[in-house]
Amino acid sequence: MRNIVITGGAKGIGAAICKEFAKNGDRVFICYNTSSDIAENLEKDLKNEGYSAVALHLDVTDKNEISSVSNRILKDYGGADVLINNAGICQEGFFADLTDEDVENMISTNLTSVLLVTKAFLPHMLSKKSGKIISISSIWGDVGGSCESHYSAAKAGIIGFTKALAKEVGPSGITVNTVNPGCIMTDMMADYTSEDIEYLKQQTPVGKIGTPEDVANAVFFLAKEESSFITGSSLSVDGGFAR
Repeated sequence: MRNIVITGGAKGIGAAICKEFAKNGDRVFICYNTSSDIAENLEKDLKNEGYSAVALHLDVTDKNEISSVSNRILKDYGGADVLINNAGICQEGFFADLTDEDVENMISTNLTSVLLVTKAFLPHMLSKKSGKIISISSIWGDVGGSCESHYSAAKAGIIGFTKALAKEVGPSGITVNTVNPGCIMTDMMADYTSEDIEYLKQQTPVGKIGTPEDVANAVFFLAKEESSFITGSSLSVDGGFAR
């Protein structure tokens, strides 16, 4: 049984990832910040289905809490075999109108957190010379999104970090990749109108909006042993939207 750590694991893409790994026999650590009830219900549901799940509070911007959680997983469960950096926020707006706090919060939550969480779990992977690190970026990290400049910058930073770290830790048997979702039907699209959704479908070559399960399937593939020759790569899950 592998230990799979998923940040932002309570809802949306994170929850779909937790379910995908759990049903395939892995132990999932549902790391959450503000969604305690949802995370605990997900843990309960997975356990009721006979799967292994542990819900843990983790503020990915808090270095002390990151250290505490990583040490607990190492001490009580033997460390992480797969780390999935999924926690993040989104915000739209003209860049000129964003406050300094908007920019700092975006970079801290979406980019700095990935570096800090990875840094906490990496030593154990290095010591055992195996592990998989998968971070959820975005197609906007590849091509940029109008009115999402700070979000695009943070997601692009994840891609750059991934490419660099993959070269550094490859000799230690660790692979590092990103999955870049396109338009995925999650809470982040809650404010979109039906007209907005229809327009996005028309702009997507496959003619539909993606699901959290589409992203989870891609993440699970990159976590399999059969993908061990793939590292430093970005797998777009966007229905052709950004091509």
